[in-house]
Amino acid sequence: MKTKIVLMIVTLLALAAFGVLAANPHMGTWKLNEAKSRFAHGTMARNNTVVYEAAGDMIKVTVDGTDATGKHARNEWTGKFDGKDYPVTGDAGSDMRSYRVISANVMEITNKKDGKEVLTGRIVVSANGKTRTVTTHSTDANGKKVTNTAVYDKQ
Repeated sequence: MKTKIVLMIVTLLALAAFGVLAANPHMGTWKLNEAKSRFAHGTMARNNTVVYEAAGDMIKVTVDGTDATGKHARNEWTGKFDGKDYPVTGDAGSDMRSYRVISANVMEITNKKDGKEVLTGRIVVSANGKTRTVTTHSTDANGKKVTNTAVYDKQ
């Protein structure tokens, strides 16, 4: 009897966790809409597709795109949207990333390399859940501040 109760509680908790993730407007596959995006002059890197998916009690973010030279680039991050740093793999420009929830449709992102902030940004999902706008701030190799705004459509 105790085993059945424990199993039922674990199942209910898993379903509740899945429901919370499924209700998150950031979750899913997002494709870059270049026509609506604004990139600083000379910015060649593009995140063409971004996928947010459940990974146990964490979130996995997979980014596919092109690097500054036009070659295919892919990076992955698994963590929680709790403002803490979690490792990034596949990104030469950063080794840690954090996401912090501001509201249901808004998050902040911070990328770090060797403990130093290299990119900050704001991610906003539209009220209808169909558009995701990512505005990032960084510094280029010449020390010039760069702002990019990438707009994504939900797939």
